Amino acid sequence: MKLVMAQSNLTLMGGAELVLLRIAQKYNPVIYTAEYKKENTFPEFREFDVRTISKGVMSKVLPYGRASQGIDYGLAFYNFVVKEDYDVINAHLAPSHWIRNKNERVLWYCHTPLRDIYDLYEYRMSLRKPYQRPIYRLGGAIVRRMDKGVVKNIEFIFANSRNTSSRIMKYYGRRAEVLNGGVDTGLYSNGGDGKYFLYPSRFSPNKRQEYAIEAFKTFKKKHRGYKLVLCGSLSNDSFYFHYYKKIVMLAAKAGNVEIIPNISEERLLSLYSRATAVLYPPINEDYGLVPIQAMASGKPVIAVNEGGVKETVKNGKTGFLVGSESEMAKRMAEVAASAGLSESMGKEGIKLVKERYTWKGFFERFDKQLKKMSK
Repeated sequence: MKLVMAQSNLTLMGGAELVLLRIAQKYNPVIYTAEYKKENTFPEFREFDVRTISKGVMSKVLPYGRASQGIDYGLAFYNFVVKEDYDVINAHLAPSHWIRNKNERVLWYCHTPLRDIYDLYEYRMSLRKPYQRPIYRLGGAIVRRMDKGVVKNIEFIFANSRNTSSRIMKYYGRRAEVLNGGVDTGLYSNGGDGKYFLYPSRFSPNKRQEYAIEAFKTFKKKHRGYKLVLCGSLSNDSFYFHYYKKIVMLAAKAGNVEIIPNISEERLLSLYSRATAVLYPPINEDYGLVPIQAMASGKPVIAVNEGGVKETVKNGKTGFLVGSESEMAKRMAEVAASAGLSESMGKEGIKLVKERYTWKGFFERFDKQLKKMSK
């Protein structure tokens, strides 16, 4: 199978990048990306043929940031022609799927449609200054039109969750088959209770690290000896860095909150192993590998009752689904007070992951679709 992969950027260590890496390790593809920072993403990508697509004049004119990234990435893939012989192109994070504009046989593994112009559009707009909004509204309308024009021609779409599949139907009017990403269960272990709650996720407003801080502040009023650990990738984009500085300030005021940006995979695995429980409060997350990785570590998951986590976390069995910071704090107290509850939820979580979220199951379906599409 001569596979070509397309990824908007390789600048972080997140769930989407991990899925991309596992597929690459099976097929040894050429990987096209609009931005590659070897030191910031999984080091294993250095073993592959990663090629950076030439970006346009906008990258030289506009300052580095979300808007310039979106324009650069989108136009780079929109105008790119794959010259080498291939069977299938497997696109991942948007707008890498725009590679379909000038190339055929594209299988899009959709982690989410472009959230900034669809489900998070009004939220993102509320973060803009009033004088910025007219240009962003115009830009959003143009991007939506281009995006929908490309997606109608994509040969096949996998969605990483039912939540993402429903967005694809809502915004594109297309059906997408759900194929959940897996975890390497052998990497995870339960090393006991280290008296801390863990929230691992990249630092971004829609990940809502402040939600976890507020829950922890309520929890620690009656429970001493615990801390909160926030860790994840940090972009050098000013949009994200300003948010990160806000979280640092909130953490300092709360007390007993440790922040670890750009954490290594080895250290993250260690933190999972010793956590009391894993918190997960992002806004309507597409899928979320974090809860699955937590369950693979035998840890209860306390997550917001929205988005993809409603598909993965079994409320009352592998963790809790909550509707507010105060409810999250209440569930944190329950887990901290009962070793038996934590143990039973951990066992159920491990069982669930082994049954539903293995790479073996993922590739059985993925392989069949690649062969069906191959020339």
